[in-house]
Amino acid sequence: MAVAATRILTPASKADGSYHRPTELKAFDDTKSGVKGLVDAGITEIPRIFYQPPESNDSGHVSDETQIHIPVINLDHIGKTPLKRKYTVDRIREASEKFGFFQLINHGIPVSVLEEMKDGVRRFHEQETELKKQYYSRNLTKPLIYTSNFDLYSAPTTNWRDAFRYISVPNSHNPEDLPEICRDILVDYSKRVMEIGKLVFELLSEALGLNPNYLNGVDCGEGLSLVCHYYPPCPQPNLAIGTSEHTDNSFITVLLQDHIGGLQIRHENNWVDIPPVAGALVVNIGDLMQASFSTISL
Repeated sequence: MAVAATRILTPASKADGSYHRPTELKAFDDTKSGVKGLVDAGITEIPRIFYQPPESNDSGHVSDETQIHIPVINLDHIGKTPLKRKYTVDRIREASEKFGFFQLINHGIPVSVLEEMKDGVRRFHEQETELKKQYYSRNLTKPLIYTSNFDLYSAPTTNWRDAFRYISVPNSHNPEDLPEICRDILVDYSKRVMEIGKLVFELLSEALGLNPNYLNGVDCGEGLSLVCHYYPPCPQPNLAIGTSEHTDNSFITVLLQDHIGGLQIRHENNWVDIPPVAGALVVNIGDLMQASFSTISL
């Protein structure tokens, strides 16, 4: 199937005027092998569906300001003294207001678990295509789906990445339904990051001048979706993009980067790199939390 897709999706289709994006999207989707399937087929030119729009080059530039650093919050301080807890809460408030991002260290999840989570994602995406295909779906109601670009048919460009998503909360699922190759770490990491999320909501509540239990009390932390991206090597990286500019339609996102990095945020109309910090988790204030801030402020 991947070989057939390579034939159908050749960039040369644009030369004779035969390029038809919906047709090529469908051809790519039907392979159920994702971007990894194209790489495994040995392509040397990327299909046109992955070309980033020209206007994306004008949406800002990467900042060369070395002074910009996303705050790193040490959670080891919060339980020691009221003064240290207040200092931590104040830093979270300032980071949320200025950047919408901050990084957490000493959050309680062992580095070994973080590394196993990254390894589990890699194992899933690098297994035989036929084993992954059973999870390939665009039915977003399923607890676990594997796909390439959740918005494949609606986005202006196709991101050079594959992903699988696991919704572990609020619905309970039989762990045996998860892929064996990453089952144990998905269950373990989900429980641990859920605890981190509830703690962050507690600290954000205090940052807003509210009762620590406020955000958890209105069920901000009653859902958890793990989205695990994989970026295969790209033969023409200057033409493609790994993840399009976006905001997260969540309360918060807790992000685990690998050692390669690549994460950027927009700050004062500049794209700013967030280099990986060993053992750290990146927290992003999502759209729903920003809306909550506005409502509470009013």
